[in-house]
Amino acid sequence: MTRPKAVVIGAGIGGLTTALALHRRGWDITVLERAPTLAPIGAALTLAPNAQRALAALDLGDEVTALAAWQGDGLMCDPRGRPLTRTHSSAVTARFGGPLVVLRRSDLVDLIVDRLPEGVLRTGEAAYLTDAGSAGRKAHVSSPQGVYEADLVVAADGVHSKTRGILFPGHPGSAYGGWTVWRILAPMPGPGFVPHESWGAGLVWGSLVRDPDSVFIYACAATEAGGRSPDGEMAELRRLFGHWHDPVPTLLGSVDEHDVLRHDVHHMAVPLGSFHRGRTALLGDAAHAMVPTLGQGANMAIEDAVVLAHHAVPGPSPLAALAAYDHDRRPRTTAMVRRAERILKLTSLRSRAAVATRDAVFRAASRAVPGLLLRGFDGIADWHPPTVRIPVAERHPL
Repeated sequence: MTRPKAVVIGAGIGGLTTALALHRRGWDITVLERAPTLAPIGAALTLAPNAQRALAALDLGDEVTALAAWQGDGLMCDPRGRPLTRTHSSAVTARFGGPLVVLRRSDLVDLIVDRLPEGVLRTGEAAYLTDAGSAGRKAHVSSPQGVYEADLVVAADGVHSKTRGILFPGHPGSAYGGWTVWRILAPMPGPGFVPHESWGAGLVWGSLVRDPDSVFIYACAATEAGGRSPDGEMAELRRLFGHWHDPVPTLLGSVDEHDVLRHDVHHMAVPLGSFHRGRTALLGDAAHAMVPTLGQGANMAIEDAVVLAHHAVPGPSPLAALAAYDHDRRPRTTAMVRRAERILKLTSLRSRAAVATRDAVFRAASRAVPGLLLRGFDGIADWHPPTVRIPVAERHPL
């Protein structure tokens, strides 16, 4: 029996997870990536229990969960280190059924790619949709190497998705979110380190345990788009955060300019009316890019992949499957985009009075409502995939 063909545009976390999930469903997969290699973009990512359960449906759960390194307290504080609220690693597991895992993006990519058949991934091949397809007509994707005919196309081509513009030319696309983000992997500053996220006036600093030897840092500032520091990003980070509480200055002193990645944040300020057209689906940031205040960008893309594969049982036409995917994913991800925007407004406050009021409210609410920080992730980290696991298709074993 001939396997149906799916083409995935983009080999980020969402695209690769989709490829693996569809392969296990019995699809013949081709992944087209414009970059010449899968060199890591971004220092690290965080996987909450919702994404871990999605990966467990692909038999990746144990390997990912084993990477969890955070044990003990976690703080949310102000620039002087005064706590706003606190939590504990065991409370995360108790409330959501799993830990928070911080890992190198490249480590997750390697875990997924190792499970894909040889020849599925084609790098250095910029692809674009030429025909979205219909019930009676297959979709077509073109690249300099030729034209691919597909029963299903999944566009995971990022926040600036060209496929989204082709499918929905009237949509305004992504918008600048008002923030720039620096990401760094730094050495562990020493014993007694407590993971923390600190909020200032239009500034956020976060330090998370990646493994016993390293810390994942994200630093955010409300600023104009396209900014770059004339004397280097480390100099800018020291100006913004060098006077903050310990161990922020220590961490900044432990890294060099080449360790710093800086990216402006874009999001889908105007939601799409659909995540699919014809035989083509949008996935991940291409469908619902969000500001990173919830740390859920990659997590939502992983959820998308597993839900799409759950519905995409190989058959003569995927249109019903794509409609079911859209029905399941669009309300949830649209709500996540809005939820992330609400937090962004709180972190964007700049006036001394507004910041003081915000911090006082957090402290009072934390005392009145135990576990306040974790309650903010109810409805997010407690998500479960539609199936316990996606089995390997019997007629096409791995």
